[in-house]
Amino acid sequence: MTRKFGLSAALTTPFQENGDILLSVMTDHAKRCLAGHCDSVTLFGTTGEGSSIGHRERGEVLSAFASAGIAGTNIVAGVLVDSVADAVDQSAQALDAGARNILLAPPSYFKNVSDDGLFHWFSAVFTQLGPKARDIIVYNIPSVTMVKISVDLVERLRRAFPGVVTGVKDSGGDWSHTEQLLKRHGDLSILIGDERHLAQGTRLGGQGAISGMANLLGAEVRAMAVDGRDDTRVTGLVEVLLNYPVTPAVKVLVARTTGDAVWLPVRPPLVTIGAEDRERLGQAFDRQFSSQAA
Repeated sequence: MTRKFGLSAALTTPFQENGDILLSVMTDHAKRCLAGHCDSVTLFGTTGEGSSIGHRERGEVLSAFASAGIAGTNIVAGVLVDSVADAVDQSAQALDAGARNILLAPPSYFKNVSDDGLFHWFSAVFTQLGPKARDIIVYNIPSVTMVKISVDLVERLRRAFPGVVTGVKDSGGDWSHTEQLLKRHGDLSILIGDERHLAQGTRLGGQGAISGMANLLGAEVRAMAVDGRDDTRVTGLVEVLLNYPVTPAVKVLVARTTGDAVWLPVRPPLVTIGAEDRERLGQAFDRQFSSQAA
């Protein structure tokens, strides 16, 4: 069994209106998350708009986190690219900075790819990383990538690269698939990305979560991800959130709970949620968690 993963906040990335990353705002927010029930923060994931952040900028973020005193052991780095070369470069950059884990999504430009094709892609990444390859969490998020990480593919990868693949983040929202991952690969860190299934998955052996909701509800999500405690307030809010583009919607809630509109801007191709929908989202949050609103 791998070490207990715990809770990682899928960190939102604050941008200026011109698109530049607000590094000090980002590191301050990460520190709040780490002080507020999170074991780590995940940079450059889906919630963090990682596919819109370039290699140079990623290095600047990692340097800013190090300068802010945030240890690499508290950082998971998302890698959401298509080419093997880019995946190797971004993974090596984060691993060299001491990152705890790499959250590695499959290539997604070409559709209807086979497990064989995915196996060869991941194999090439791990082989080219060489001795640096470690602590890889394979990312299953077919609603975004249109690629499903099968239970059998995980088996092939872990057999071919023992000790390299240490977990799966399952954000597919398919409970039967989550159950199979837990049954077949329960000795890995199986992280349930859909908060609606999180507590149930934890009770069946899930190792924690990388959660966008942990940006604002660390204590509540931790109880679900670590203790397996149901929370209908969180799941109810997630149901509302899914009516909107999720990444901009999470930013709306972070802005609501911090009282700081600096969190609202997103990078193209995403667009900021309009004022009326922001208010609806804020009211949905307030109905469940009024005492926590800024």
